[in-house]
Amino acid sequence: MHKSVLLAASLVFASPANAWGPIGHRITGAIADENLSGLARANVRVLLGSEDLAEAATWPDDMKSNPDPLWQTQASPWHYVTVGGDDYRPSDTPPTGDAMTALSRFTATLRDPKAEADDKRQALRFIVHIIGDLHQPLHAGNGADRGGNSVTVTWFGKPSNLHSVWDSALIEQRSLSYSEYAAWLSRSVTPNEIITWSERDPAVWIHESIALRKSIYPAAPALSWDYAYEHRQDIDDRLKRAGIRIAAYLNWVFDTPLPDPNQASPVLSQK
Repeated sequence: MHKSVLLAASLVFASPANAWGPIGHRITGAIADENLSGLARANVRVLLGSEDLAEAATWPDDMKSNPDPLWQTQASPWHYVTVGGDDYRPSDTPPTGDAMTALSRFTATLRDPKAEADDKRQALRFIVHIIGDLHQPLHAGNGADRGGNSVTVTWFGKPSNLHSVWDSALIEQRSLSYSEYAAWLSRSVTPNEIITWSERDPAVWIHESIALRKSIYPAAPALSWDYAYEHRQDIDDRLKRAGIRIAAYLNWVFDTPLPDPNQASPVLSQK
Protein backbone atom coordinates (compact mmCIF):
# COMPACT_ATOMS: atom_id res chain seq x y z
CA MET A 1 0.00 0.00 0.00
CA HIS A 2 1.27 3.51 -0.79
CA LYS A 3 2.59 5.47 2.20
CA SER A 4 0.04 8.26 1.72
CA VAL A 5 -2.83 5.78 1.89
CA LEU A 6 -1.39 4.22 5.04
CA LEU A 7 -1.09 7.65 6.61
CA ALA A 8 -4.68 8.53 5.71
CA ALA A 9 -5.90 5.27 7.20
CA SER A 10 -3.92 5.79 10.40
CA LEU A 11 -5.39 9.27 10.82
CA VAL A 12 -8.91 7.94 10.35
CA PHE A 13 -8.51 5.26 13.00
CA ALA A 14 -6.60 7.44 15.46
CA SER A 15 -9.20 10.19 15.49
CA PRO A 16 -11.64 10.25 18.42
CA ALA A 17 -15.26 9.29 17.91
CA ASN A 18 -17.62 12.18 17.27
CA ALA A 19 -21.33 11.65 16.80
CA TRP A 20 -22.26 13.49 13.63
CA GLY A 21 -19.66 15.80 12.15
CA PRO A 22 -20.07 19.58 12.48
CA ILE A 23 -22.61 19.68 9.65
CA GLY A 24 -24.81 17.01 11.24
CA HIS A 25 -24.80 18.65 14.66
CA ARG A 26 -25.54 22.07 13.17
CA ILE A 27 -28.46 20.58 11.24
CA THR A 28 -30.01 19.20 14.43
CA GLY A 29 -29.45 22.52 16.21
CA ALA A 30 -31.00 24.52 13.38
CA ILE A 31 -34.09 22.29 13.29
CA ALA A 32 -34.37 22.59 17.08
CA ASP A 33 -34.19 26.40 16.87
CA GLU A 34 -37.29 26.44 14.69
CA ASN A 35 -39.30 24.36 17.17
CA LEU A 36 -38.55 26.05 20.50
CA SER A 37 -41.42 27.47 22.52
CA GLY A 38 -41.40 31.18 23.20
CA LEU A 39 -40.30 30.69 26.80
CA ALA A 40 -37.56 28.24 25.89
CA ARG A 41 -36.31 30.55 23.14
CA ALA A 42 -36.10 33.44 25.59
CA ASN A 43 -34.17 31.35 28.12
CA VAL A 44 -31.77 30.14 25.43
CA ARG A 45 -31.20 33.72 24.33
CA VAL A 46 -30.48 34.81 27.91
CA LEU A 47 -27.78 32.11 28.20
CA LEU A 48 -26.29 32.16 24.70
CA GLY A 49 -26.90 35.71 23.48
CA SER A 50 -26.48 35.79 19.70
CA GLU A 51 -25.22 32.18 19.60
CA ASP A 52 -27.92 29.94 18.16
CA LEU A 53 -28.41 26.22 18.78
CA ALA A 54 -26.67 25.32 15.52
CA GLU A 55 -23.51 26.94 16.84
CA ALA A 56 -23.97 25.57 20.37
CA ALA A 57 -24.40 22.04 19.03
CA THR A 58 -20.75 21.70 18.00
CA TRP A 59 -19.21 23.31 21.10
CA PRO A 60 -18.44 20.09 23.04
CA ASP A 61 -16.52 18.75 20.04
CA ASP A 62 -14.81 22.10 19.43
CA MET A 63 -13.47 22.02 23.01
CA LYS A 64 -11.84 18.58 22.81
CA SER A 65 -8.36 20.05 22.32
CA ASN A 66 -8.68 22.23 25.41
CA PRO A 67 -5.90 21.12 27.82
CA ASP A 68 -8.15 21.48 30.85
CA PRO A 69 -8.55 18.09 32.65
CA LEU A 70 -12.31 18.29 32.14
CA TRP A 71 -11.81 17.81 28.42
CA GLN A 72 -8.78 15.55 28.52
CA THR A 73 -9.82 13.08 31.20
CA GLN A 74 -13.55 13.36 31.90
CA ALA A 75 -15.70 14.48 28.97
CA SER A 76 -14.91 11.84 26.33
CA PRO A 77 -17.43 9.21 27.58
CA TRP A 78 -20.24 11.78 27.58
CA HIS A 79 -20.76 11.42 23.83
CA TYR A 80 -22.00 7.82 23.63
CA VAL A 81 -23.50 4.83 25.42
CA THR A 82 -22.52 1.17 25.24
CA VAL A 83 -25.53 -1.13 25.41
CA GLY A 84 -25.41 -4.89 25.77
CA GLY A 85 -28.99 -5.56 24.66
CA ASP A 86 -31.77 -3.75 22.84
CA ASP A 87 -32.44 -1.20 25.59
CA TYR A 88 -30.29 0.90 27.88
CA ARG A 89 -30.21 -0.38 31.45
CA PRO A 90 -28.60 1.06 34.59
CA SER A 91 -26.14 -1.84 34.48
CA ASP A 92 -24.86 -0.47 31.13
CA THR A 93 -23.53 2.65 32.86
CA PRO A 94 -19.73 2.53 33.25
CA PRO A 95 -17.94 3.99 36.30
CA THR A 96 -16.68 6.85 34.12
CA GLY A 97 -20.22 7.82 33.14
CA ASP A 98 -21.69 8.07 29.66
CA ALA A 99 -24.07 10.18 27.59
CA MET A 100 -27.05 9.20 29.75
CA THR A 101 -25.44 10.17 33.04
CA ALA A 102 -24.08 13.37 31.52
CA LEU A 103 -27.50 14.30 30.15
CA SER A 104 -29.04 13.77 33.58
CA ARG A 105 -26.39 15.86 35.31
CA PHE A 106 -26.48 18.73 32.82
CA THR A 107 -30.29 18.76 32.91
CA ALA A 108 -30.20 19.13 36.69
CA THR A 109 -27.77 22.04 36.33
CA LEU A 110 -29.89 23.79 33.72
CA ARG A 111 -32.99 23.47 35.91
CA ASP A 112 -31.22 24.54 39.10
CA PRO A 113 -32.20 28.13 39.94
CA LYS A 114 -29.05 28.46 42.05
CA ALA A 115 -26.60 27.36 39.31
CA GLU A 116 -24.15 29.90 37.95
CA ALA A 117 -24.81 31.29 34.46
CA ASP A 118 -21.55 29.85 33.08
CA ASP A 119 -22.47 26.38 34.36
CA LYS A 120 -25.94 26.66 32.82
CA ARG A 121 -24.43 27.80 29.53
CA GLN A 122 -22.13 24.78 29.44
CA ALA A 123 -25.01 22.49 30.40
CA LEU A 124 -27.21 23.85 27.60
CA ARG A 125 -24.52 23.33 24.98
CA PHE A 126 -23.88 19.79 26.16
CA ILE A 127 -27.58 18.90 26.21
CA VAL A 128 -28.01 20.03 22.61
CA HIS A 129 -24.93 18.04 21.61
CA ILE A 130 -25.70 14.87 23.58
CA ILE A 131 -29.24 14.57 22.23
CA GLY A 132 -27.79 14.75 18.74
CA ASP A 133 -25.16 12.15 19.68
CA LEU A 134 -27.75 9.66 20.90
CA HIS A 135 -29.49 9.72 17.52
CA GLN A 136 -26.35 8.61 15.67
CA PRO A 137 -26.83 4.82 15.62
CA LEU A 138 -23.17 3.99 16.21
CA HIS A 139 -23.13 6.08 19.39
CA ALA A 140 -25.31 3.41 20.94
CA GLY A 141 -22.60 0.83 20.39
CA ASN A 142 -22.52 -2.85 21.30
CA GLY A 143 -19.07 -2.65 22.88
CA ALA A 144 -17.47 -4.93 20.28
CA ASP A 145 -16.06 -2.56 17.66
CA ARG A 146 -15.72 0.90 19.24
CA GLY A 147 -18.98 2.06 17.74
CA GLY A 148 -17.96 1.05 14.22
CA ASN A 149 -14.55 2.72 14.43
CA SER A 150 -12.89 -0.69 14.09
CA VAL A 151 -14.97 -1.63 11.04
CA THR A 152 -12.70 -0.91 8.06
CA VAL A 153 -14.43 0.26 4.89
CA THR A 154 -13.70 2.36 1.85
CA TRP A 155 -15.90 5.31 0.97
CA PHE A 156 -15.88 5.92 -2.77
CA GLY A 157 -12.49 4.23 -2.86
CA LYS A 158 -10.91 6.10 0.08
CA PRO A 159 -9.97 4.31 3.35
CA SER A 160 -12.37 5.00 6.19
CA ASN A 161 -14.39 3.25 8.87
CA LEU A 162 -18.10 2.77 9.40
CA HIS A 163 -18.31 5.28 12.23
CA SER A 164 -16.80 8.02 10.10
CA VAL A 165 -19.19 7.23 7.27
CA TRP A 166 -22.15 7.82 9.58
CA ASP A 167 -20.61 10.80 11.37
CA SER A 168 -20.02 12.85 8.28
CA ALA A 169 -19.46 11.10 4.93
CA LEU A 170 -23.12 10.28 4.27
CA ILE A 171 -24.09 13.86 5.13
CA GLU A 172 -21.28 15.55 3.19
CA GLN A 173 -22.06 13.38 0.15
CA ARG A 174 -25.20 15.49 -0.34
CA SER A 175 -23.02 18.59 -0.99
CA LEU A 176 -25.28 20.91 1.04
CA SER A 177 -24.42 23.48 3.68
CA TYR A 178 -25.86 22.80 7.12
CA SER A 179 -28.43 25.57 6.67
CA GLU A 180 -29.53 24.25 3.28
CA TYR A 181 -29.78 20.71 4.62
CA ALA A 182 -31.68 21.81 7.74
CA ALA A 183 -34.15 23.88 5.70
CA TRP A 184 -34.65 20.97 3.34
CA LEU A 185 -35.36 18.54 6.17
CA SER A 186 -37.53 21.01 8.11
CA ARG A 187 -39.85 21.44 5.13
CA SER A 188 -40.51 17.70 5.13
CA VAL A 189 -41.41 17.41 8.83
CA THR A 190 -45.18 17.13 9.25
CA PRO A 191 -47.19 18.33 12.26
CA ASN A 192 -48.05 14.72 13.08
CA GLU A 193 -44.36 13.82 13.08
CA ILE A 194 -43.60 16.66 15.48
CA ILE A 195 -46.30 15.35 17.81
CA THR A 196 -45.09 11.75 17.52
CA TRP A 197 -41.38 12.53 17.77
CA SER A 198 -41.59 14.92 20.73
CA GLU A 199 -40.45 12.12 23.00
CA ARG A 200 -38.06 13.30 25.70
CA ASP A 201 -37.14 9.93 27.22
CA PRO A 202 -33.56 9.21 26.07
CA ALA A 203 -34.14 5.48 26.52
CA VAL A 204 -36.52 5.69 23.56
CA TRP A 205 -33.95 7.48 21.39
CA ILE A 206 -31.33 4.87 22.27
CA HIS A 207 -33.70 2.00 21.51
CA GLU A 208 -34.31 3.46 18.04
CA SER A 209 -30.59 3.93 17.44
CA ILE A 210 -29.83 0.35 18.41
CA ALA A 211 -32.52 -0.98 16.07
CA LEU A 212 -31.07 1.05 13.19
CA ARG A 213 -27.48 0.16 14.11
CA LYS A 214 -28.20 -3.51 13.54
CA SER A 215 -29.14 -2.82 9.91
CA ILE A 216 -26.24 -0.61 8.81
CA TYR A 217 -23.25 -2.96 8.88
CA PRO A 218 -22.37 -3.57 5.23
CA ALA A 219 -21.99 -7.01 3.66
CA ALA A 220 -18.89 -5.82 1.78
CA PRO A 221 -16.42 -3.08 2.78
CA ALA A 222 -16.49 -1.07 -0.47
CA LEU A 223 -19.16 1.61 0.08
CA SER A 224 -20.38 4.16 -2.44
CA TRP A 225 -23.61 5.08 -4.21
CA ASP A 226 -25.57 1.94 -3.33
CA TYR A 227 -24.89 2.30 0.40
CA ALA A 228 -25.64 6.03 0.32
CA TYR A 229 -28.94 5.42 -1.44
CA GLU A 230 -29.90 2.60 0.92
CA HIS A 231 -29.41 4.71 4.06
CA ARG A 232 -30.25 8.22 2.86
CA GLN A 233 -33.72 8.12 4.39
CA ASP A 234 -32.35 6.62 7.62
CA ILE A 235 -29.86 9.39 8.22
CA ASP A 236 -32.34 12.13 7.30
CA ASP A 237 -34.85 10.61 9.72
CA ARG A 238 -32.35 10.56 12.59
CA LEU A 239 -31.32 14.17 11.97
CA LYS A 240 -34.94 15.32 11.91
CA ARG A 241 -35.88 13.41 15.04
CA ALA A 242 -32.83 14.72 16.88
CA GLY A 243 -33.73 18.32 16.02
CA ILE A 244 -37.36 17.93 17.07
CA ARG A 245 -36.33 16.22 20.30
CA ILE A 246 -33.72 18.81 21.23
CA ALA A 247 -36.51 21.38 21.02
CA ALA A 248 -39.01 19.20 22.90
CA TYR A 249 -36.46 18.54 25.63
CA LEU A 250 -35.55 22.20 26.05
CA ASN A 251 -39.22 23.18 25.99
CA TRP A 252 -39.73 20.78 28.91
CA VAL A 253 -36.64 22.05 30.74
CA PHE A 254 -37.70 25.69 30.55
CA ASP A 255 -41.50 25.42 30.49
CA THR A 256 -42.08 22.85 33.23
CA PRO A 257 -42.03 23.74 36.94
CA LEU A 258 -39.30 22.10 39.00
CA PRO A 259 -40.34 18.55 39.92
CA ASP A 260 -41.14 17.24 43.37
CA PRO A 261 -37.75 16.09 44.75
CA ASN A 262 -39.43 12.86 45.89
CA GLN A 263 -40.29 11.92 42.29
CA ALA A 264 -37.86 10.38 39.76
CA SER A 265 -36.59 12.62 36.99
CA PRO A 266 -37.95 11.76 33.48
CA VAL A 267 -34.33 11.67 32.29
CA LEU A 268 -33.75 8.53 34.32
CA SER A 269 -36.91 6.70 33.32
CA GLN A 270 -36.38 3.40 31.56
CA LYS A 271 -38.53 1.53 29.15
